[in-house]
Amino acid sequence: MALPEKSPATTFAPGHLAAHPLPPGIVGALGLGGYQLLVDIGGVGAARLGPQAFLVIAPDPDPSLPDAGTQISLHNRRLKSDADAIALTQLAAELGYLRLSGYRLALERHGLLSRVKLVNPATGGVAVTIPDKHGGGLFGGGTSVTQLVAQVRSLPPAGPPPDTQSPEVLRQVLLALALRDESVGGAEAADLADSALKLARADRSLDPPAALEAAKRSTG
Repeated sequence: MALPEKSPATTFAPGHLAAHPLPPGIVGALGLGGYQLLVDIGGVGAARLGPQAFLVIAPDPDPSLPDAGTQISLHNRRLKSDADAIALTQLAAELGYLRLSGYRLALERHGLLSRVKLVNPATGGVAVTIPDKHGGGLFGGGTSVTQLVAQVRSLPPAGPPPDTQSPEVLRQVLLALALRDESVGGAEAADLADSALKLARADRSLDPPAALEAAKRSTG
């Protein structure tokens, strides 16, 4: 059986989730007014409000369907530590990076929340499923956010790397790579991505990992 053709990567402009927040009805029903976005890459973000943390995801655009709006997944009402928030941020960054490289995010509504299936368009198979809430489904079986990050990070590419000719896409790729380092905070990762972007645009021979390492050396 022939494999499906690889779909083009879905791209979202930087700041997409800030410009397209969760619908007011969901925010009000879950008590999430004033939530803070920790990262926004490829239309995938991690957000936090006090002890609550969750993924915020813009669905893949589909011209045949009405806009489903930004959705919430992996809702955790009680964070145990800042390390859990860091792991959630890393998960959002990895999902955003994979989306930029061609993977699709298929969202399924479960009440106010959504389950997310990470689809490899090269095979049409579901690589990883993200539950709608923390502690349910997959996580009820003992899988932690950290383990989920490792699963997502180990996936093979769906096709060629993201097109880094676009400064906006390159900056998001650099931010995703910077957030893989647990010793680097969100603000520091953003600064590193900005520095690496300048270096990469000045020297086209630098690929994203090399540009990021050069930025670390220059700020070290």
